Amino acid sequence: MNPLDTNKDYQEYVNKKSPNSPILKNCFNAFWVGGLICSIGQIISAICKSNGLDTQISGTIVSIILIGISAFLTGLNIFNKIGKFAGAGSLIPITGFANSIVSPAMEYKSEGYVMGVGAKMFTVAGPVLVFGISSSILVGILYLIFNGQTIMLV
Repeated sequence: MNPLDTNKDYQEYVNKKSPNSPILKNCFNAFWVGGLICSIGQIISAICKSNGLDTQISGTIVSIILIGISAFLTGLNIFNKIGKFAGAGSLIPITGFANSIVSPAMEYKSEGYVMGVGAKMFTVAGPVLVFGISSSILVGILYLIFNGQTIMLV
């Protein structure tokens, strides 16, 4: 009989072998790195607004710049080191999304541009894109049906 037959025995074994993680340190690192990324976005937005751009255009420019920086740093293998250090703090949705598209593309580039990069680029981000596009189509159809009246989806 194996000593790890029950879930309880297995959990005790895992707890004994697993190192304790420094939760407070990890939370602090996630907090300040995530805050730094958000602050960079806020600075870019303030620069755009000071140059006479409206809020919507400024937000678009901030998104484009943060995606570009994240993709560039992923290509240099720096974003992964930031992610290892900061954990969830580096996965603020827009930078994490860019990283999730570029990482598989980098990993499979040896298989060629079509079957490697093209086919594997959206393995992580694909479901997010499909859901987002499908949701926007559904909301657009509802908007069309109700003839432009405000629709509140909960």
